[in-house]
Amino acid sequence: QVQLVESGGGLVQSGGSLRLSCAASGSIFSINAMGWYRQVPGKQRELVARISSGDSTDYAESVKGRFTISRDNAKNTVYLQMNSLNPEDTAVYYCNVWVLSIARDLRSYWGQGSQVTVSP
Repeated sequence: QVQLVESGGGLVQSGGSLRLSCAASGSIFSINAMGWYRQVPGKQRELVARISSGDSTDYAESVKGRFTISRDNAKNTVYLQMNSLNPEDTAVYYCNVWVLSIARDLRSYWGQGSQVTVSP
């Protein structure tokens, strides 16, 4: 079994910054892709950023130049540095991690979600 624990969400003023973290633990042999998604009520969950095991990154157009995804493989942790936040970034942010377990089972796991609220 694998657990993901997110931290770092909160309330920030427009123009401010936040850093999200997501740490994976449990029966982990290796971690493949890691990513962050976000969801607002009434809308589908959307990709914000992802990072491959080789550190290649992809970003949603709306966050390019403002958000940075990174990973620390020694800590099984993925980060999302969010700068120049605006009210349209308000959402629940979920981390997503593809884990190859010790039993060699590849599965996708989701974090519990972190509320990010950006005030005008």
